Amino acid sequence: MISLKNISSAAAIGAVALSCFALSAQAQGGDSNPAVSARQGQFQLMGLNIGVLGQMARGNTEYDAEAAQAAADNLLAISQINQMFHWPEGTDTESIEGTRALPAIWEEGSTVLDIWADYGAAAETLAGAAGQGLDEMRAALGPVGAACGSCHDDYRAPE
Repeated sequence: MISLKNISSAAAIGAVALSCFALSAQAQGGDSNPAVSARQGQFQLMGLNIGVLGQMARGNTEYDAEAAQAAADNLLAISQINQMFHWPEGTDTESIEGTRALPAIWEEGSTVLDIWADYGAAAETLAGAAGQGLDEMRAALGPVGAACGSCHDDYRAPE
């Protein structure tokens, strides 16, 4: 029997494989930095899944425990990606075009990795609550948004 968790895992693996294929094609074309493309893709996946949950939390779409759980599981899976290859020096707004990553990320005293750890802990809590009910999901979604927002406030340039 195929479970939703297996489908979510398979979807995550498929998304990673597709991203790798796209990154390989971009790297061969020389159009962009693969690390920047990878991290932007990661954040797009995060945004998609947070959007699904946010629409439910705001009442714009009906709460669906299965969809909420899948989105939360995806966010947890993303939080477990080792970031070491996503953030090479020289991939900030002052060094290259096509990124919103501020140079402060690489400065001494940067809290980016601490914020990523906070996001991971919040995503784990969300994954434990998302399928349990709308109120539980709403309560657990706030800390995920707070972690994202704290990184955006200090380390991402405005559009």
